[in-house]
Amino acid sequence: MAKPKEGKMGSGERMHYSVGALIERDGKYLLIDRAVPPLGFAGVAGHVDEGEDAPQSLEREVKEESGLEINNYKLLFEEELDWNWCSKGVKSHYWYLFKCDVSGELERSKRETKSIGWYNGEEIKKLNLEPVWEYWFKKLNII
Repeated sequence: MAKPKEGKMGSGERMHYSVGALIERDGKYLLIDRAVPPLGFAGVAGHVDEGEDAPQSLEREVKEESGLEINNYKLLFEEELDWNWCSKGVKSHYWYLFKCDVSGELERSKRETKSIGWYNGEEIKKLNLEPVWEYWFKKLNII
């Protein structure tokens, strides 16, 4: 398994880099129910690995978790979140959130997800969201 790219926060604490894919189709957003911590419903996302840049990580994560291919992407947000922890013991992540246009057949990762599906804003409000995705959906006024 590849090692996440690390950096340092302003305070000197370790920080990982992460990418997220906001994938929308017909007013619905693609979400996974994560099988590994942090648990909850989330967009397709993951760590930027050492030796990768954010777009490379984005393409890899979307393929791994959903089976889809990215046709186009646009950076929506680039932000350090000092409260966003991960199972690797890091308490802060520098995020790149992209809006993605995709193609292909949906195929969920059985290792990383319990389920995968399309949800509208009203449905998303009722889900147990992974905290960082609750943050993104609120920031985007989706919920």
